[in-house]
Formats: sequence, C-alpha cells, structure tokens
Amino acid sequence: MKNIYSLLLISLFVACTNGKEQSVEELIASDDAVAIQKKKDELVNQQQALAVQIKQLDNKLQSISPDRNVPLITTFLAQPKEFKHYLELQGSVETKQNIVITPETGGIITNIYVKEGQNVIKGQLLASIDDGGLSQQKAQLEIQADLAKTTFERQKRLWDQKIGSEIQYLQAKSQYEGLQKSIAQINQQLSKNSVRAPFSGIIDDVITEQGNVAAPGQTPLMRLVNLSDMYIKTDVPESYITSINKGKEVEIDFPVLGKSITSKIRQTGNFINPANRTFDVEIAVPNKDRSIKPNLTARLKINDYVNENAILIPQSIISENAEGQQYVYILTEKNGDIATAKRVIIKTGRTQQDNIEVLAGLEENAEIIKEGARSVKDGQTVKILESENSNA
Repeated sequence: MKNIYSLLLISLFVACTNGKEQSVEELIASDDAVAIQKKKDELVNQQQALAVQIKQLDNKLQSISPDRNVPLITTFLAQPKEFKHYLELQGSVETKQNIVITPETGGIITNIYVKEGQNVIKGQLLASIDDGGLSQQKAQLEIQADLAKTTFERQKRLWDQKIGSEIQYLQAKSQYEGLQKSIAQINQQLSKNSVRAPFSGIIDDVITEQGNVAAPGQTPLMRLVNLSDMYIKTDVPESYITSINKGKEVEIDFPVLGKSITSKIRQTGNFINPANRTFDVEIAVPNKDRSIKPNLTARLKINDYVNENAILIPQSIISENAEGQQYVYILTEKNGDIATAKRVIIKTGRTQQDNIEVLAGLEENAEIIKEGARSVKDGQTVKILESENSNA
C-alpha cells in the first residue's frame, strides 16, 4: 500500500516539474493571488483524483483479502458451574486451657514432681509447698477428736438410758462435732499445699525451683497447656452477620507451617463491637499431631456464599459505559471463524480472585469474547483465533 502511495506522489511531482511550473514557494513569494488560487485548485483536483484511486485500490484489496482489517479474538463459552465465595480474614490460634499455675497458699516449695514437656492428667500432683506446721496441728486435733468421740458415745448411751444430764450429753456432742469441723478445715488448708493439674495437658515450662518461697496467687510455678482443644478467634464485619454462622466451612492456612486444614465455625458472637462494627467467631482447630501452637498466625477463608449454577467470567473483559452499566461482547452471525461482535449489558455479583459472577445478561453457552474484548466495537466483524470450552 505504501508503494502505491509513493508511486502516485512521484507521478504528481514529475508532472509538475515537466511542465516547468513554479513551485509553491515561488508562487507564495510572488504574491500573485490569481496564480496562487489557480495552483490551489489544481492541487485540490489532484487530491480528489488520488482519493478516488485510493478508494478503488482499497475496494480491490478488500475483495482479495477481506480479513485484513478484521480484529482477531479468542472466545469461551458461558457454562454454569458451582461457585463458592470465600471471605478472607486473618486470626491467631488460641486455647482456653493455657495457664500459668500459681499456688493458693504461701510457703517454701518442697518438691516439684514434673518436668518440661511432660504429659499430665487432670488432678495429678505437680508440686508441694511446706504446710508450716499444719500437719502437726491436725495430728493434735485428731487425738482430741478421738477422746471427744469416746466421751460423746458414752454420754449418748447414758442419756439413752435416762442417766446423767442433758447438758453433759450436748456438751460432749458439741465438742466432738467442733473438733471434726476443725480437722476438715485443716484438711482443706493442707490440700492447698499440694499443687495439682486443673486439666490434662503438657507442662510447657517449669518456672520456679525447689526451695524457693512461693507467695499465694503471685509466684508462677509452671505453665500448663492443652493442645487438644484449640481454636481460632477472629473478627468478622457486621455485613456478614446473616451469611457467617455456626457450622460454616472454613479453610485454614498456616503459612509458617506450610500446612492447610479444613474446619467449621463452632461459635459466633452475639454482640457487635461498636468500635469496629464486627462480631467474633470461633473456629475449631484439629491438632492431632500437636504441631499447631497457641498464638500461631492463620489465614482464613470462610465460605459465605454458594451458587451451584453460576456463570463466571474474567473481570478483565468487562467494560463500563457512560451510564455506569457493565457490558461484554458475545458472538452472533457466526460463519466458520468469522462472526459479529454484539454488546450485551450484564449484572455482576461476587468476585473471587480474577473471576466475577454474572447474575443477569448472559445465557448458557453464549460465546464470549475474551482476548481482544476491549478493542472491538458493537456490530463489528471479528475473526476467531481460538475458542475455549469454558472460562476455567
């Protein structure tokens, strides 16, 4: 095409030079209005003649190669498929059985019976603290209680036979019962000197040592952790309160471990936090191999929406008109690999990664333009290079 234009221009130049006509520059310099006008008219006529010739050449090229200006595209078929939308959040692993054990009573730590990493069961003895003489007091009270019991039993037999006074009987009874209660109280106090596991778990850390003095409720003795009942707690925006509920499937990814598991929501909060407009959810974390630890960061994908017959298309092929309507191009009047592009207005729904759900505007098996979608126009002839069965 460029060669044709060049030949025409050369011919025009030769024709002008052969006639020994003045150049345009010379005519302008002459200030001869008549000559200038005449030259302009000649050039306009030549331009029009060239345009006619170019049009003729274009028509011939069109008949010889009709596809030379046709946009090249690829397409895919709109086919319904299951679509699961996931809300992506972040949380950390927690356990309600992760405590630092402190003594209920003060004194010297006489024994520590466990080591770090040891498995213990609920009620197992972990440590003991000096009782400060309570055992001796208990022994004395038991001796007094034995005597009081014997006295009470004798007074009771006499009273049953109507021998003796009622006051003597009641005094013996009162003294015996009082000593029993005193012994029970000392037993309760002595039980606090034995530190026992409040639940089954693993001794994660032994903080103190034998011989140290422990203060009640203040001195940390050891950390006990149960890795069996783990969960993840996270905040969910209030807009999802109707779609995120108990039993929803959750995909959990632990980047540090390179591990992913599937679980379900076991509890949802009933309170909206006014500070950030969120509610809490708890997700159970199976941990049979005990590789998951408290405070471990986790990425969550909560399935909040399912459409079993969704049409999905790439977001990159969607355009928007001046009215804010979204549209894509489909094929009509298809003849082999030649077809006509048709603009259709669509209504979209939720997105997931690079795809978006189409709620209205596309029918099943509609052939949608993918590559080249942004370069075609409504009603334009296009040529199909490749056609996919689906957008997957």
